[in-house]
Amino acid sequence: MNVEDVMTSREEVVTVEVPGTRDDALDYLQERQFSSVPAVKQTDDGEQFRGIVSRSSLIKRPDEDQLALLADDGASTTTGTPVSEVADLMLREDERRVPVLDGDELDGIVTVTDIVRAIARGAVSEDVEVGSVEGAEVNCVYSGTPLPVAERELAHAGVPYAVVLDDDGGMTGMLTEVDLLAVARVVEGEEDIGESIANEDDDWAWEGIKAVGNSYMPTRNVEIPNRAVEAFMTADVVSVSSKRPVTEAAQLMIEHDIEQIPIVSGGQLSGIVQDVDLLEAIR
Repeated sequence: MNVEDVMTSREEVVTVEVPGTRDDALDYLQERQFSSVPAVKQTDDGEQFRGIVSRSSLIKRPDEDQLALLADDGASTTTGTPVSEVADLMLREDERRVPVLDGDELDGIVTVTDIVRAIARGAVSEDVEVGSVEGAEVNCVYSGTPLPVAERELAHAGVPYAVVLDDDGGMTGMLTEVDLLAVARVVEGEEDIGESIANEDDDWAWEGIKAVGNSYMPTRNVEIPNRAVEAFMTADVVSVSSKRPVTEAAQLMIEHDIEQIPIVSGGQLSGIVQDVDLLEAIR
């Protein structure tokens, strides 16, 4: 298969336009629960691709409001590229969405989900088991952890999920970046930068001003509700055995619109398979 066989075509891709604000992308990502959205600019020569705005960039850069500065340049591909090469590119560059370009023009988007959908349809042999691609290291968080702390934990771990554990250490839910983005909002504030004092001899003193008092600068911060993780997690967890074929894991991800599935063995959590892990099977 080539990219053109699995990609989402331009006609089906919702974009945000530059110039624009972070709210334009935030509204889209919260409504659609996507991980990112392409940014384009209308010019005299037609539409030009300007980058990808991801949900992580909105959370990590709360002080930036302009879409043009939130959109990240990254890897791209073309319609005739083999899917196996794009899967390899996504894994190497840690990209979930790769724009399909014809020069500066956006032909479409190929996502991890597009490739997972192809796997669900049989692009990988039934003989390939989940256990061959699963990850043994599972990111976890306690159900009573305040959500802002859990957000920091996900950020420091560098993963978009955490398996939620109860008081006995058993799996009781899942928390993802989608859950965080759904309740996050940007708020305005002020930061005290201390007292500004000028002497008459200072080059920057204006007309002998001695002291101008405390100075403040405007700030923007992401506000996340300070309640326990269990209030925001998904309690109905979909799981799979490591002995099942990767096609089944892919089908579950598409059916339930999720990006990771815990691996359960003998009733106990034993691993995790993320959608990006399935790309190993097609690479």
